[in-house]
Amino acid sequence: MSLRGGDPVEIGGYPLEERLGSGGMGTVFLARTSSGRPVAIKLIHQQFAGDDEFRIRFRQEVAAARRVSGAFTAAVVDAAPEAEQPWMATTYIEGPTLTQRIAEGGPLDGAELRRLAIGLAEALRDIHRVGVVHRDLKPSNVVLSPEGPRVIDFGISRAVDQQTLTMTGRVIGTPPFMSPEQLQAPRGVGPRSDVFSLGTLLVYAATGHGPFDADSPYMTAYQVVHEEPSLDAVPEALRAVVEPCLDKEPEGRPSADELLVLLRDLPAELGGARTGGPGVGRTRDMNTQAHVATDTPVRTAPVDPGTGSTGVPVGGRLRRRWRPVLAAAVAVAAIGGGVAALTTGGFDGSGGGTSPGGAGTGQSTAAAAGALPDGFEPWRGTVPGGREDIPDELRCVARGDALFCGGGGVVATRIRAHDGSRVWTAKTPGIPVQGMHLVGATDDTVLGYRFAAQDVPEGPRSEVVALDADSGRELWSAPSGAQSTAVTGRTMDAVVVGSSVVTVDASNSRFEARDVHSGDVLWTTAFPAGTQCAPVPLRPRLLAMCAADGEVDDLRVRRPTLRTLALSSGALGGPVAVDGPVVPVGAAGGRLVLLSKRYEGTAPAGYDGVARFDPASRKVTYARFDKAYEGTSGMADGTVYVSGQAGLVTALDSATGRRKWSRQTGVEGASGPAAGAGALYFSSATGRVVALSPKDGKPLWTTDPRIDALTGEQDASPRVTVAGRAVFVAAARNTLFAFDAQRPPRSG
Repeated sequence: MSLRGGDPVEIGGYPLEERLGSGGMGTVFLARTSSGRPVAIKLIHQQFAGDDEFRIRFRQEVAAARRVSGAFTAAVVDAAPEAEQPWMATTYIEGPTLTQRIAEGGPLDGAELRRLAIGLAEALRDIHRVGVVHRDLKPSNVVLSPEGPRVIDFGISRAVDQQTLTMTGRVIGTPPFMSPEQLQAPRGVGPRSDVFSLGTLLVYAATGHGPFDADSPYMTAYQVVHEEPSLDAVPEALRAVVEPCLDKEPEGRPSADELLVLLRDLPAELGGARTGGPGVGRTRDMNTQAHVATDTPVRTAPVDPGTGSTGVPVGGRLRRRWRPVLAAAVAVAAIGGGVAALTTGGFDGSGGGTSPGGAGTGQSTAAAAGALPDGFEPWRGTVPGGREDIPDELRCVARGDALFCGGGGVVATRIRAHDGSRVWTAKTPGIPVQGMHLVGATDDTVLGYRFAAQDVPEGPRSEVVALDADSGRELWSAPSGAQSTAVTGRTMDAVVVGSSVVTVDASNSRFEARDVHSGDVLWTTAFPAGTQCAPVPLRPRLLAMCAADGEVDDLRVRRPTLRTLALSSGALGGPVAVDGPVVPVGAAGGRLVLLSKRYEGTAPAGYDGVARFDPASRKVTYARFDKAYEGTSGMADGTVYVSGQAGLVTALDSATGRRKWSRQTGVEGASGPAAGAGALYFSSATGRVVALSPKDGKPLWTTDPRIDALTGEQDASPRVTVAGRAVFVAAARNTLFAFDAQRPPRSG
């Protein structure tokens, strides 16, 4: 279509020739390079240019598109995400979208259908190999070029180890082609969500309609989550491949590599749809033109993924078969990391228990305040994990001259704090649970999580593993549950308290306490009848947070209970009910601090208050915030901090709920705080760090990004560990670096 009045004549020096289409977020134009090469330029609508949240999303889109540029996608030619009106230029791919092809010619069959299936599986393989999840694979984002299908539009994609934004109150995507977990917990989808979308897309290509079509987007979304797919019209050979792709359980689906093997074994002549033809398609995806990123926001109230403190993506079959194991694996809407008390067992307010780098974790066990490790020089390094195709982040704790880290494909590693050299590393073969990084460390033992490889049919899916701190030798391991997230909103299935570690057993039915070094079982305590529980450390106590089975199954933990849990015997105290949904965030004055989560429909909309539980008086007190604050929560020295995805950090009094200060920083998607050396530290997955004054939030210094990555998932546990003046930072792709807090890397 020709240019319209008001359209620019050029963008970034590229003369425009015509409009290719327009969507909710931008307009796409055909342009030419100086050599005459055609490019498609996506120009963001002016009204979004001043939206900080949207700019973050667009920067992430550009980063993702650059990572996946290849034979099956549109390569990025140029981009200006910081321009007054942001834009991105990609290779122009000529051809109709799959939407247009089906509308005009009806369903595909035979060799044409087989080529499409194989081409799209190859595209997903390449996309996933560079650590990106597309998250919006649908017919209008597939262009049928003469060279084969091409996947376009990475507007809502994210890196496997990172997190993009989800707009408040809305799930972004197109329901007929979204996975159950994307509809229920959009912040937590992984590569197999794309496999589900590919399955629905192939059904659409073969029959002209989707496997979950209904009369409204709301009912379609409901059927994706709860109902079986309609596959009667799919050719039998293709159906045998597509059906496992549509498993409600992500781990029940093949990977892109496995899917490609299955598709290549298909006969050349697949046959066609038994019913249907032009016009039978009932999807809601028929109006998007070629190369147009629509980012369709869809409200999903009927899906009912739960308004409690978790967003665990499970359907009916998943609840019956694998719910306990996968609850944490796919609940990335959970707050904080799987890092628990590291020394004497306090929940000290660092955002994920006493998480590595959080307040109180470093100075009693590492370098004294104001000191650096002997021979310290700034350093940077990467720790290879057991799964190189699943990039992730580490979390660390400093003890003496050692830095112990774990997460992703690493159970744990010991690193020399002064120069970053590795002493030993223990790897995990399976796909890591996002948010579960390191259990803890004592003087002689380090504990981390190990996940089983997917092709291992027997044995526990996840284990707590104890390693000798000096040699890395495995001392013992124990199967671990993965249900804590459904109860607390945090992946804290194991906590170290003094010389003991308390875990949840593999059946999610009891607590088990072991000697940290020997692994000897000290006591076991069954959960109260009809409940699921998780350990919550509170120095010098340990608490149990429990929820009724029905609330956990329905993903609506509205009234959890808190009980004392005796460290010597495992005896449980009486229950104290808390008005929920709430998530524990830290401790102040011997009281457990919990944040009240606000929801708009089924979507989380920030924190709107605070609750404090006093185990001595068994009373809970409440205070409201002046408004809801969205972002990643943490706590230090009795103050709650919420760091927004656009870089705004707000300090809130944990007793009164009063706002102390707010400060806009340049660190997007930051986690924190980590306290030490007279400052609060917040950092993103890019490795960018800001140091703020605890008194008023005044920026002391900010570093530049240290690695090319997206900004990181929301609700991540702190990435910074402080030991005296030494600052250790974890970033994307298992990258670590260290510097002197008094001599931070210069910005610019």
